[in-house]
Amino acid sequence: MEDAFGATAVGVASYAAATVAFLALTILLAVSWRGRAQGVRLIGASAMTALWAALLTLQAWRDGFPAIVVYTLEVLRGGAWIFALLALAHGVLPRYLAIAAHTIWIALAIVGWVFAAHAGRLLAPAGIALALAVLVLIEQIYRNANASGREDFKFLAIGLGGVFAFDLFLFSQSELLRGIPADVWYARGFVNALLVPLIAIAARRNPQWSLEVFVSRQVVVFTTVILAVGVYLLMMAGGGYLLREIGGRWGVAANVIFFTGALAVLAVTLLSGTLRRRLRVFITKHFYRNKYDYRVEWLRFIETLSAGGDEDIRRTSLRAIAEIFESPAAILYTRSDTAAEFVVAAAWPMQIENLREQRAVPADHELVRFLGARQWVIDLAEYDAAPDLYQNVSMPEGLRATPAIRVLLPLLRPEGLAGFAVLYEPAPPFELTYEDRDLLKTLGRHVATIVVQHDADRRLAESRQFEAYHRLTAFMMHDLKNSVAQLRLIVRNAEKHRQNPAFVDDAIATIGNAAERMTRLIEQLSDRNRASGAAPVDFGPLIHGVVTRCADRRPAPTFEPPPAPVTVQADGDRLAAVLEHVIRNAQDACEPSDSIDLKVTIEATRARLTIADTGPGMTPEFVRARLFRPFDSTKGSKGMGIGAFQVREYVRSLGGDVEVQSSPGSGTRFDIILPLFDDRHG
Repeated sequence: MEDAFGATAVGVASYAAATVAFLALTILLAVSWRGRAQGVRLIGASAMTALWAALLTLQAWRDGFPAIVVYTLEVLRGGAWIFALLALAHGVLPRYLAIAAHTIWIALAIVGWVFAAHAGRLLAPAGIALALAVLVLIEQIYRNANASGREDFKFLAIGLGGVFAFDLFLFSQSELLRGIPADVWYARGFVNALLVPLIAIAARRNPQWSLEVFVSRQVVVFTTVILAVGVYLLMMAGGGYLLREIGGRWGVAANVIFFTGALAVLAVTLLSGTLRRRLRVFITKHFYRNKYDYRVEWLRFIETLSAGGDEDIRRTSLRAIAEIFESPAAILYTRSDTAAEFVVAAAWPMQIENLREQRAVPADHELVRFLGARQWVIDLAEYDAAPDLYQNVSMPEGLRATPAIRVLLPLLRPEGLAGFAVLYEPAPPFELTYEDRDLLKTLGRHVATIVVQHDADRRLAESRQFEAYHRLTAFMMHDLKNSVAQLRLIVRNAEKHRQNPAFVDDAIATIGNAAERMTRLIEQLSDRNRASGAAPVDFGPLIHGVVTRCADRRPAPTFEPPPAPVTVQADGDRLAAVLEHVIRNAQDACEPSDSIDLKVTIEATRARLTIADTGPGMTPEFVRARLFRPFDSTKGSKGMGIGAFQVREYVRSLGGDVEVQSSPGSGTRFDIILPLFDDRHG
């Protein structure tokens, strides 16, 4: 076995590489150490490995290196990593495993010194035992850790596990072959060196080890590329060897052609900007801690939205995004009402009025199509340096008029582009990473929902305002229609009865009453309080007056006055108008031979006016679903369908209610219930 320790240039280079790698790791960890035991044990293990690699470099350089020295180095190196793992796994591993690991290391150290003369033969069993101990510790730590702990530990598990898995293979082969394979022994140093970056990344991802390690992304990318190139060239060399062996007389030529093509493919791949960007994103995503604590940032975003108060929600959303990215200002573009262009809808912290340089962007502009199709966050600094990365898409003049603009963020919805946000340049140094882009996209989708909901709410509010306006107009027209009908009747009969003094007196009274009613109607429409002007009203005389006015049509209503005064609180004129609506509608529905009867009854603290007719009646479905629905009329063009609705709404504003009973062929009963006036509280 000692013959395997012969000098070779490959061995020197291999272990020298491991020496440099672990020495650099040791220096990096020592500089980053913050005084805790986990850190110092990790530094010690790395330093011991660097010493191990340095002495094996010397062993490869000098033929006949003592086997006991190599044995001692292997035991010390394995023991150092066992101690480091036990420190990192404090509180995670069962106690018996820690005791067993310590026992194995101590036993191997004692056996080596007791049987120093047989160190060469003991090297392989000791190497197997140490490798198994380390691998079991790694597996147990990973198994017993929680999800977060596994995520932080995985790179150390891969790196250190790879080192000792190779050792297990090496020394197992040594036992089977009764000698250490020289080629595998010489490759061991390279394997150790290549796995050092994973150990460094693990230390970087675990600040609880009291190691604030900075591992340059550029260094990791470079190392990864070199490793990939090495693997690629080895594979190509193997392929060339096979071609040479099986190619006969054309083998050499085929080998040359194959290797030249392989180098060309490698060169094209290495020069690919897209590949380099994807590699950087992959390494950053999988080898480094997140730049943002997404839970904290999301809570911060929601808190800003919630604290907006009376501020426009779109402006508040802009502020929330800008504050996360420390952007000094932001502008929001949304679709116009015509959907023909994107216009400035909000700005922060400035006002829209101050954005003279910002212009509308047509909906068919190249930039709008690009944002909707590709859904990319555009870094304008990157765009200026390499516009081909963004397919040379043109920028609107209004956007480029402000040099401080840095980021264009599309606001995406499933149905398409809802708008886009413009973020100003944050304070340097600022680099838009993949994490920034992912977070921006997430926030952008949320803001898109806010923008769409805001527009929908605005349109709904406008629709309701128009609806209220039209409803008031309809109410006024309904009341005016009744007054106009009276005036038209006077005009129609004036030619025949103008010489009749009684007709003239009645006409004057009717015209005066209509004018008075129209004046009161205008005043009521301008009054927002439906119950305004309420005062104690004697219900009986008020009903009698309404019945008298409605007696000009058939069937003429009849009224049975109550035996005693019934006082309610209401605006007498409005209540009279409401009752007239009910009676006139009954007259419209009935035949002249039918009857309409009115009666007042007292129920505890309420007065019930019953208006019953013997007309055609209504179906229960119509009463339940359509009677009180505004603008739903059974009279066709003759009615507006608001009388019943107006009656119920006004009666309810007085604290009362309306009840309707009807069936086809059995007439209709209309009950108007009003609270009685209590003079003790009036």
